[in-house]
Amino acid sequence: MHQILCLYDSVDVIDVDKVVEYVKGLQQEDGSFAGDKWGEIDTRFSFCAVATLALLGKMDMINVDKAVEFVLSCMNFDGGFGCRPGSESHAGQIYCCTGFLSLTGQLHQVNADLLGWWLCERQLPSGGLNGRPEKLPDVCYSWWVLASLKIIGRIHFVSNCFY
Repeated sequence: MHQILCLYDSVDVIDVDKVVEYVKGLQQEDGSFAGDKWGEIDTRFSFCAVATLALLGKMDMINVDKAVEFVLSCMNFDGGFGCRPGSESHAGQIYCCTGFLSLTGQLHQVNADLLGWWLCERQLPSGGLNGRPEKLPDVCYSWWVLASLKIIGRIHFVSNCFY
């Protein structure tokens, strides 16, 4: 699927129908997407599938309603998302789920204030951000957190000052 991002300006050089059939074949009955031949299920794969199909203008080839239902089933009491239903909230998964919901026109399903609060709680005294409670700050998590805040329209929640 990563090849599609590289070839977006040259979609005519790939077999779009084959790519669409491949992605479509990864969707499971519950709406989730498998990420490998062993059938691992994770919201990252839902995001990749929808992003790929959105770039190709082929979102209608999957059951979007079931896909949305699966992603929403991964939402937690704190407003965040895990990789599967019942998994802890994690900034990387939140980025995938908010991106997915944005692409599918379902971002309104998110409690943006609650999620924004959880994401801003990732900021540590150093100013850096972590991906989940009690972890060290990391630049990759800073990306996931800030990008998610931007997607949900709450980037102004995060402090740009150091403690």
